[in-house]
Amino acid sequence: MIFDVIRKRRSVFPAQYNETPIAKVDILKVLEAGNWAPSHRKTEPWRFKVMQGETLEKLGLFLSLKYLETDSSPKEFKAKKIIENPKKASAIIAICMQRDPMKSVPEWEEVAAVAMAVQNMWLACTELGIGAYWSSPALVKHMGDFFEMNHEEACLGFFYMGNYTQEIPDSARGPIEDKTVWL
Repeated sequence: MIFDVIRKRRSVFPAQYNETPIAKVDILKVLEAGNWAPSHRKTEPWRFKVMQGETLEKLGLFLSLKYLETDSSPKEFKAKKIIENPKKASAIIAICMQRDPMKSVPEWEEVAAVAMAVQNMWLACTELGIGAYWSSPALVKHMGDFFEMNHEEACLGFFYMGNYTQEIPDSARGPIEDKTVWL
């Protein structure tokens, strides 16, 4: 049931991943789930850039150097973590948004559509037993220096993916009644 998958969805971080690769067929299933997100006026603004293998190492190095270059007081431990985290993932999908050239919908609606695509991807990962985590560091604004991006395309973050074996703890939410007003 979809409700069970929604409740099981968790952030599974790179430190929790093992070295077992994710099959390309499963990555494609996850991407296809993202492709079925709703979007106003069917702009389908989500764009995905899949990184694996050596590209993950290059990404970590790029981000670490950008961090050292742009942060007013960089910390060595953070620069090292930035280098290491991508290498722990089996795949990282850069989550990008391609702005509708006609600007037929407000930008926030396209960001929301991309977020819904990521939620679909996360739920698909949950169903497939793949750990996932959406990270949106400030450094994503520099991704045009790492890979080619189209005019009016923006990187909104990284969707880390990896296999894991450890038990992921349950989570809790406050009652919906505390967050709902019936009019």
